[in-house]
Amino acid sequence: MNQFNGVGNLVADPELKGQNNNVVNFRVAIQRAFKNKQTGEYESDFITCVAFGKTAEIIANNFSKGQKIGITGSVQTGSYENKEGNRVFTTDIAVNQVTFVERKQQSKQSQTQKPTNDNPFTNANDPVDIQDDDLPF
Repeated sequence: MNQFNGVGNLVADPELKGQNNNVVNFRVAIQRAFKNKQTGEYESDFITCVAFGKTAEIIANNFSKGQKIGITGSVQTGSYENKEGNRVFTTDIAVNQVTFVERKQQSKQSQTQKPTNDNPFTNANDPVDIQDDDLPF
């Protein structure tokens, strides 16, 4: 089975390309699950992706640089000859499904500032004043 699933952040704004504007190439930075022993920092892998048709349109129209994205697809390898005449090998994810990991407001807020406190249960132990006429029964 050839299937890839990942969640990461877009490295740049995706743009539709191709003859019919139905192809999008983009990269996703996916954080590794462990820290580098020498630096104590998390490292990321930069995954090159390609999507076609409606999936490409959805990505280009709804995602932007820095936003979290979930991708599902298959691993494809290939090669080409560069301008210097050297063979270059590639590994890409052909994306066939995309997942919205965060809301647009969340992504805009996280890009500009850290959210203050989005936990709806922060004040869960505070008393609530309910009047008898507020009850539906």
